[in-house]
Amino acid sequence: MNDFPDAVPSSRPFAIVTGASSGIGLELARCCAQRGWDLLIAADEAAIHDAAQQLRALGTQVQAVQADLATPRGVEQLWDAAGGRVVDALLANAGRGLGRGFLDQDFGAERHVLDTNLTGTLALLHKAGRQMRERRSGRILITGSIAGYMPGTYQAVYNGSKAFLDSFAYALREELKDSGVSVTCLMPGPTETKFFERADLMDTRVGTMKKDDAAMVARQGFEAMLAGKPAVVTGLKNKLQVAASHVVPDTALARAHAKQAAPGTAQTPAQKSAKAVAGALGGLALLSAWWLLRGPSARRGQVTV
Repeated sequence: MNDFPDAVPSSRPFAIVTGASSGIGLELARCCAQRGWDLLIAADEAAIHDAAQQLRALGTQVQAVQADLATPRGVEQLWDAAGGRVVDALLANAGRGLGRGFLDQDFGAERHVLDTNLTGTLALLHKAGRQMRERRSGRILITGSIAGYMPGTYQAVYNGSKAFLDSFAYALREELKDSGVSVTCLMPGPTETKFFERADLMDTRVGTMKKDDAAMVARQGFEAMLAGKPAVVTGLKNKLQVAASHVVPDTALARAHAKQAAPGTAQTPAQKSAKAVAGALGGLALLSAWWLLRGPSARRGQVTV
């Protein structure tokens, strides 16, 4: 199903944003609209038309396409909707998650994750990338994830797909380095979106924990794309996790991921409060120990050698 308002010829930049019905994708589209770009947005649900209405209120032209980008037909439907218009930016954000153990999942659902996250994304990148390379201008933003840096116990297919995208983005960037086309990988951590509910993760710790704001994540990704940066990891905690992934053994990372994503690990409000109090007390104890170890002269503001 397509949604085409009465469009007039426009000289404004044109961006395609996938997975734009909500969450990070909608916020990325909002960033484009606020900068005065025309938009073609897509998702596999009717909510994409509500998203288009929100974005039109910002004064830009918006076309909305409801299509399943996990299928070749859906990708063609989206690309045809561009009508041959020059694509200044492709923000490839469409993605799907899936919780629980690999052998406990339906294989059809696992394949749909791969077809959405990988096959459909690459097919669209191939079309837009060739057009951009031909005219030696364009920007590509691929939504990867810090999940790509760690074995995803109880999210094995999803994390594996994001590992592919994180790696692919760097490779494509290098191939296009002299072409005038930039490639940026947006790597968020857990973000407040509908992802966890749709992925059947609401009975897990990661599904119920406090998450990053989708607007903040999108803004950082959008600004990194405009600056032509290779990648951006959003949030200090996520940056630390990525840094740790380079030195911590994969077996330990897989074990740690299980504690976050295993079914039944969701914390009750009381457990969350107790953990917060314990963390605060632990921090206070460390601060007190540091203060005492500095010695009386240092506490008076004097320098000790």
